[in-house]
Amino acid sequence: MSATEPDSEADSPDPNESLTELPPSSKLVYKVIEYEGSMTQEEIAAESRLCARTVRYALGKLEDAGLVTSRVHLEDARQSKYQLAD
Repeated sequence: MSATEPDSEADSPDPNESLTELPPSSKLVYKVIEYEGSMTQEEIAAESRLCARTVRYALGKLEDAGLVTSRVHLEDARQSKYQLAD
């Protein structure tokens, strides 16, 4: 084993490693999106039973970590749909 091997693993981000550093609400929101697919903030709040403010906070943390992406909801341009990042 060389000293550079651990660095090569750090180059490819593992979503599970990033997820462990996040608050519990972010983990729950991530799992809801993972199981249910693309959802709006309102749908995530209903499914997770978290308040809208907590869902907003969790989505912000997930987006900052690069785990979740958003796009405009085609049926209502005022909303965004969130999905797991590729």
